[in-house]
Amino acid sequence: MTRLADLSTSHAVVVGGGIAGLAAARTLARDGVRVTVLEGSPRIGGKLRVSEIAGLAVDEGAESMLARRPEGLDLVGDLGRSDDLVNPGTTSSAILSRGALRRIPSGQVMGVPSDLRALAASRVLSPAGLARVPLDLVLPETPRDADVSVADFIGARVGREVVDRLVEPLLGGVYAGRAELLSFDSTLPAVAAAARGHRSLISAVQGVRDAAPRDPGPVFATLPGGLGALPPLVAADITAAGGTIRTDTMVRGLSRRPGGWRLTLGAARAPESLDADAVLIAVPAAPASRLLKQDVPAAAHELAGIEYASMAIVTLVYRAGAFPRLPKGSGYLVPAVEAGHGVKAVTFSSVKWPHLRDREPGLIAVRCSLGRFGEEHTLQRSDEELAAAAMAELAATCGVAEPPAETRVTRWGGGLPQYNVGHADRVARVRAAVAAEPGLAVAGAAYDGLGIPACIASARAAAARLLEHLRGPERPRGREGAEDVSDGAGGQAEGTRTQ
Repeated sequence: MTRLADLSTSHAVVVGGGIAGLAAARTLARDGVRVTVLEGSPRIGGKLRVSEIAGLAVDEGAESMLARRPEGLDLVGDLGRSDDLVNPGTTSSAILSRGALRRIPSGQVMGVPSDLRALAASRVLSPAGLARVPLDLVLPETPRDADVSVADFIGARVGREVVDRLVEPLLGGVYAGRAELLSFDSTLPAVAAAARGHRSLISAVQGVRDAAPRDPGPVFATLPGGLGALPPLVAADITAAGGTIRTDTMVRGLSRRPGGWRLTLGAARAPESLDADAVLIAVPAAPASRLLKQDVPAAAHELAGIEYASMAIVTLVYRAGAFPRLPKGSGYLVPAVEAGHGVKAVTFSSVKWPHLRDREPGLIAVRCSLGRFGEEHTLQRSDEELAAAAMAELAATCGVAEPPAETRVTRWGGGLPQYNVGHADRVARVRAAVAAEPGLAVAGAAYDGLGIPACIASARAAAARLLEHLRGPERPRGREGAEDVSDGAGGQAEGTRTQ
């Protein structure tokens, strides 16, 4: 009879302490595996971070998670915090188009219209742009044998103005990318799949909307202390299950050893080695590529081709009376084609989240997002200059003349992976190469989605792969046990900061 391994004697290392790495580590630890999380920066959480500004806890990174995917809500529920979740007071938002704030039309899916009357009423498009849209209903089918860009397919069906003034700003809020490069299949999967069964894109979007639940519930959710409060909760659960989390621990190399893997940690002048039965890599594509270069070169090559966009978030807190005209809704988006605006999105946090308004009713917190793929020069300015650009934006759209009570600038260099044309095939090749290596898995935002639920789903799938490996027939083990820490051992790959 084949004897299954005792998971309590198995050691798994998770490289990366962002939400994907933490979710994967929690899954492994709760199944009895001895887990070590290695995070290269001084803190866990990756792009989930919250801090106080003017006495308000406001997120510096992602501020909410989709409530219509179960993974994020399930994780919060598993932590016993479901009752703490809060939803937005409003999710209606606008687009700054042709010099004015205009409500995003109803009937659209990520900017692709299905209701031509609502589109016309919104006045987002010019008369010529609006007249072009219904041609989709009579044009012959647009051939699509392989993946195409968002701009190419949607532009061919409903016109370039829909791409520029609706689709790109909405996608920009997720990817900060360019519609000419982004993959239609990977960034708009529901629409892309429906479009294969319809000649008309408008009809395809109508089908997507008709298939949606009539009462889907809230779109977003967060925690009262900010979404940045989630990683510490997950980390506490990991340590309670016996796991270990190490910050300020750079992973410099990864190599195969008999029965498992060896990681090289720390400074080049004084490295240490850490042995593991299984390794889960949950860092961005570039550092993941460097770690895999020695033993999984095919995956490393594919990961090196994933590009990233940088961005900055400027948070400003004003007196409530500073806004002569506070727009209705949670905020607005700014298309790249709208000249004279360095800001791509504005969120009125104190309007969107009632718990912030109730906590400090005399204050209004605002988040301004800057930076698009290929426009990194816009971020090569001082914090003071970025804050000034955000203040100028609010002066122009809301008439704010007085300075904010407090400002905060958060930079996310290389923070958003670009799902460019061919992304799904690239990810499939990465996973095929990694799957050929027992006891190895990858997870994170670079693969199947940038949102928190998608990252958690990626983490759980990767953890399940490792658990299957660890539960298999007993494997040969190195020296005495799963772990060895010593000086001077292991590879000397280029330094990798986990995120």
